[in-house]
Amino acid sequence: MNVLLSDKATIIIQAMLSQPDRKWVSRDFEKDFGVGRARAAKVLSELRAKGFVGGIRSGRLAHSVLQNKEELIEEWLKLYKFERNESYLYYSARENVLSRLKSYFSAKNEEQAYALTLHTGANLITHYVNTPTMYCYLSAKNFKNASLDLRQALDLKELKRGGNFCLIKPYYKTAVLCNTQKIKGYNVVSNLQLYLDLYHFPQRGRDHAEYLLKTLKEEDKNIV
Repeated sequence: MNVLLSDKATIIIQAMLSQPDRKWVSRDFEKDFGVGRARAAKVLSELRAKGFVGGIRSGRLAHSVLQNKEELIEEWLKLYKFERNESYLYYSARENVLSRLKSYFSAKNEEQAYALTLHTGANLITHYVNTPTMYCYLSAKNFKNASLDLRQALDLKELKRGGNFCLIKPYYKTAVLCNTQKIKGYNVVSNLQLYLDLYHFPQRGRDHAEYLLKTLKEEDKNIV
């Protein structure tokens, strides 16, 4: 499997993208991100072989530092598509279903157990694409029971066709919820994950991804 399609590897990659000038060693990822040293060392070696990581290979001053940041994201876009996730579409007749979603997780003190994505998450930044469908990641851990409880709480209906509320079991089981952000009180995936999810999405995804990038630049913010 390509390193960019590994859950643990993408935790490391996102960390390095967020601090592009930092000199990293394997133990940094064990301490701060829960990725074992052996696994981190393997990922760093693979990234170095692909030309995305430089630094000193061995010795007392050995370290790894990110290089070719833009090329790394471009390579990621070639490999990842939102369709790698497992998506389940339901229907809600309620107009306030998103606010009820937020209240549900707040009451359970589990505000990090979900994250909005695609147009739903990006619109909280851009207000760019008007779509009735809402997209929400749930933690991959215990997804089946968690999604059932949420469906009952929000009165989400199963339909043979159609629907306007999508619950998503993430392909990146840990990484997708690692760098979430609070926007207008909602938990949203990172800007990078929004960009990755939107880029190949059939329904105006590329347009929204590019507009998101433009909006962030205008606000003097980065994609990571």
